[in-house]
Amino acid sequence: MTRRTLPVAVAATASAALLLSACGGGETKANDKITGAESSAPPSPSPSPPPSQATGRPTVTLPPDFKNVFEGWATGDAGKDAALTDLSSQINAVDAAIANDEPESPAVVFYNKGMALINAGTWIAKMKTKGYVPTGTSRYFNPKLQSFDDKSVGVSYCSDESKAFAKDRGTGKVHTTPVTDNSYVAYTARLEKNEQGVWQTTQLNSKRGDKSCTP
Repeated sequence: MTRRTLPVAVAATASAALLLSACGGGETKANDKITGAESSAPPSPSPSPPPSQATGRPTVTLPPDFKNVFEGWATGDAGKDAALTDLSSQINAVDAAIANDEPESPAVVFYNKGMALINAGTWIAKMKTKGYVPTGTSRYFNPKLQSFDDKSVGVSYCSDESKAFAKDRGTGKVHTTPVTDNSYVAYTARLEKNEQGVWQTTQLNSKRGDKSCTP
C-alpha cells in the first residue's frame, strides 16, 4: 500500500513515518531482521503474482489508481512461491481495505492472524479516521526466505514507495513528498501455514530508511 512520509501518526502497526505502511507490524531495530534468511529470490522483475487459485481464497481488488508491484517474487520453488503469493495477497488485502473503505474486510482476516491481524485492524481504522487512501505504485523487491519448519517461515523484503502517495478520500488531493532514503522500507514477517494451507502473516515489522533497501 502507499507507504509515504506524511504528517500522520501511525499506531502500533509501523514506524511513525509510515503513511500506509507495515500493515500489521511495527518498526524494528536494525538488528531485528531475520537471521539466516539467505535464500534470495532472482533479481529480475516479474509482474504481481496472481491470487492463488486454492479453494476459498478471497478476491482482493485494488482501485485503478493504485497498484503493488512484486519484483522477484517468483522463485521457481513451489513451497517458497506459495508463501510469497499469500504474503503478497496479505499486502494487497490491507491496502484494499483502506482504499475501499472496508475496515472489516474478510480478506484481511483470511491472510492475517495474531498480532498482525490486531495491528492491521488498528491501522485500517486509523487511515479511515484520517481520511487517507493509497494512490500510485508501491514496489516490493528482494524477498528472502528462511524456513523454520514445514509450517512457519520468515521473510525479509523491501519496498520502494517513491511513487506511492496518500490521497485525501474526500478532496482527492494527493500528498507528495520528496524522494529520500525514507522512501524505502525494510520489512520482516513471520508466516504460519494453517490447516487450509494458507500462509497467514502473524508478525510484521518495518524499518524505514534501512540501508539494506535504499539505492
